[in-house]
Amino acid sequence: MTTIPIKRALLSVSDKTGVVDLARTLAGRGVELVSTGGTAKALRDAGLDVRDVSDLTGFPEMMDGRVKTLHPMVHGGLLAVRDDPAHAAAMAEHRIGAIDLVVVNLYPFAQTVAKGAERDEIIENIDIGGPSMVRSAAKNHAYVAIVTDPADYAIVAKGETDLAERKRLAAKAFAATATYDAMIASWFGFADQRELFPATLPFVLQAPTVLRYGENPHQQAAFYNHAGPATPGIGQARQVQGKELSYNNLNDADAALELVSEFRDAAPSCVIVKHANPCGVATAATLAEAYEAAFACDTVSAFGGIIALNRTLDAATAKAITGIFTEVVVAPDADEEAIALFAAKKNLRLLLTGALPDPARGGLTAKSITGGWLVQSRDNGQLTDEMLKVVTKRQPTAQELADCRFAWTVAKHVKSNAIVYAKDGSTAGVGAGQMNRLESARIAAWKAKDAADKAGWATPRTIGSAVASDAFFPFADGLLAAVEAGATAVIQPGGSIRDAEVIAAADEAGLAMIFTGMRHFRH
Repeated sequence: MTTIPIKRALLSVSDKTGVVDLARTLAGRGVELVSTGGTAKALRDAGLDVRDVSDLTGFPEMMDGRVKTLHPMVHGGLLAVRDDPAHAAAMAEHRIGAIDLVVVNLYPFAQTVAKGAERDEIIENIDIGGPSMVRSAAKNHAYVAIVTDPADYAIVAKGETDLAERKRLAAKAFAATATYDAMIASWFGFADQRELFPATLPFVLQAPTVLRYGENPHQQAAFYNHAGPATPGIGQARQVQGKELSYNNLNDADAALELVSEFRDAAPSCVIVKHANPCGVATAATLAEAYEAAFACDTVSAFGGIIALNRTLDAATAKAITGIFTEVVVAPDADEEAIALFAAKKNLRLLLTGALPDPARGGLTAKSITGGWLVQSRDNGQLTDEMLKVVTKRQPTAQELADCRFAWTVAKHVKSNAIVYAKDGSTAGVGAGQMNRLESARIAAWKAKDAADKAGWATPRTIGSAVASDAFFPFADGLLAAVEAGATAVIQPGGSIRDAEVIAAADEAGLAMIFTGMRHFRH
């Protein structure tokens, strides 16, 4: 028989949501209730008959509750193989009663860390007895049901379980203890011991959303959340409308959000992303003006792109966005009029993040490669006044300096080799992902000329622009291509063995050039 009636249940929960209702239902089916501490009190307060664990073990709870369930009378009742004669004899000899159901959720370790508790309180919220009971019950799922999530109470409320149910509950239980232990190990490694790269890196993801497919239709894909407290992001955003998000939608939306977050304290800003690269970025007096300026940078690539905004989406901006096909719009919030305008575009996804992540936050990024993972700290480098070193004879004007900073911020989020022209708070041309920097400079200039032709401008916006390079110019040719495009100021990391040659070329062309000493490769 795979169906086993529940005759005795042990309930010991930190999160008491729904536990009284479950216990009342089980008691109504004749199930004996055994419990501990606060859970037992909650059940008694609800008028239920409850047996203390200490009645089973013959020992009182001790050491501030640290020792209560770690006893053979408990674990023997959980681990015994019921149809094994030797196990049955041991149970009879030692008067160990079988336990058919364990309902446990663990001390709130992650929540305690998240609230900024002191070390002693964090340590006290490391559950020992709970995970031990969970693992014992889950191991012996052939006979015992283990519930670690209140969402699963309905499965056992009927007073019996079948083997398929117990298998699913056991799998979920082991995942719960693995997640719990990983969070503890992470805290000890990163927070307590302050190791950047612990000897073992726990990597726990949960609550998958299965996607339609991956980057391509023949690939399968899912989105997982990080276990524990999350940074405001695409994964936590509220989807107001639109069809299901795809793998590429999520990847591109994340790229757009990461870039627009660089401008979270700036004037109204708009980022348009296509295939994880920004094709237009602008700041302006209003969001609508920022969108129009960003869109004008590359009207072709913007079609079917991802838009991210640093302010609440308003009606004027929403109306402008609906002028072309857009896959996803990401914003901290949206007003009702903007939401109503988007409602007519049923396939347009609107994601509201509530807040923008801190671009300077710490943390690690990881990428799988054959045989392992590459792990590094986030590229959270921020440009400061102290980093800027003018290396040319001519100093940049105030406007050139502002455009250099803007172009540098955008280039940080462009795939290498990256070249970005910017003028008056807008991108003029973006060159991304080329095998050499010269080609990126030429492509960005060509795109700027194409944008000018489409808009009917007399000259492209590269005339009088600043140009940013994510890494140093190894030769002067990339710089000279920028000069040919009309740039008057350059910002780059410096550090090439040919820096003197590049600086000389900039001086000869009358450019102002700034070294930052920081590179922003993005592969």
